[in-house]
Amino acid sequence: MLVIAWVLTGNNEEDRMKHWMRPALAMLAVAWGGNEFTPLLVMYRTQHHLPQVTVNVLLFAYVLGIIPALLIGGPLSDRYGRRRLLVPAPYIAMLASAVLAFAHANVAVLFLGRVLSGIALGLVMAVGSSWIKELSSPPHDDAPDGTGAKRASMSLTAGFGLGAAFAGPLAQWAPYPDELSYLVNIVVTAIAAVLVLRTPETVDAASRSTSSLRDDLRIPAIGHRRFLFVVLPIAPWVFGAAACAYAVLPALMSSHVSSAPIAFSALLCVVGLTCGFLVQSVGRRIDSPGTTRAVRVGLVVLVVGMLAGALAGRELNIATAILGSFCLGAGYGLAMVSGLLEIQRIAGPRDLAGLTAVFYGVTYLGFAVPAIMATLAQDAGFSYPAMFEFGAIMAALCLAIVVIADRRMLANG
Repeated sequence: MLVIAWVLTGNNEEDRMKHWMRPALAMLAVAWGGNEFTPLLVMYRTQHHLPQVTVNVLLFAYVLGIIPALLIGGPLSDRYGRRRLLVPAPYIAMLASAVLAFAHANVAVLFLGRVLSGIALGLVMAVGSSWIKELSSPPHDDAPDGTGAKRASMSLTAGFGLGAAFAGPLAQWAPYPDELSYLVNIVVTAIAAVLVLRTPETVDAASRSTSSLRDDLRIPAIGHRRFLFVVLPIAPWVFGAAACAYAVLPALMSSHVSSAPIAFSALLCVVGLTCGFLVQSVGRRIDSPGTTRAVRVGLVVLVVGMLAGALAGRELNIATAILGSFCLGAGYGLAMVSGLLEIQRIAGPRDLAGLTAVFYGVTYLGFAVPAIMATLAQDAGFSYPAMFEFGAIMAALCLAIVVIADRRMLANG
């Protein structure tokens, strides 16, 4: 975990334990637990004989925990402080991993574990992103503007990638395939849970709201024009693209890599998320305050990613599947970091966590894409290449919305 922290900070040895790193490591560990389930979808389908639609619904199930935790946890942390809301998250994540480890093929228990995992992830995404942003600013740090968004986004992506990187090979070749990857995550998360206890609070008593809780749950910045016409068009593509890369493509390829389908699923997941992780530094350089450049570039890459997914679905060979995962991962990374940068400019200090929560909540709607595609393929006979091509058209439409809004409505802020 310290190695990952070194990558995230890009600084020397003495900077490794800056305050922002502790919530970043908690975010990484909880995201690890949230995504270790993804490469195991192939295992649940092929070895436990669960239907494709069922496993994709289980993938989406943790959104049912994420969105409430995001929408409630974010504003509550603006009111009560970051520490109170984030510290419980690693313990909920450990409980989720324990439930999943011993669920085996019991769909109801798997569903429960996924919802618990979502609650933990929702808390670290909403609260952790805001906490990291504040700990990346004076007096805690003197990092350049935008560094907090990059650190939060890259911590999340690193956790997703590590979860897949460990879970797939362990399930494919190690003993106890149903349990071992989850038990490894419990150990990692326990370390993060201890470290985060030493993080200073950034929401002091003077800045906390004295209004009613109902008023605190309102987020005025949600009506901001940039949120409506720049952030919302790209937000669902964050995990829509990611889910296509590491849930849809592995399912399509499972019969073509029969010797190691779980490991290949993990490979596609790691390829997509590694690309997403690396491209986020590029995304911050592309970003230009007052413009929509980073969002527009992200949507262009998403169009390319959807077309690459259509090619992979048509050709069904290893090379095109990896290419599709690579392109979709790039779209995921650019969409994530550009959206967070916009959020951190739009929000005021009292609704930063709340608006971050809304953004993440919309991003996670993208996890419904695999279940929708599987249902359309099964019940309506749509082909996966055609659905990817439709996705490219929709991404292009979102790009047009952003470009038009930029020209007509956002010129004066």
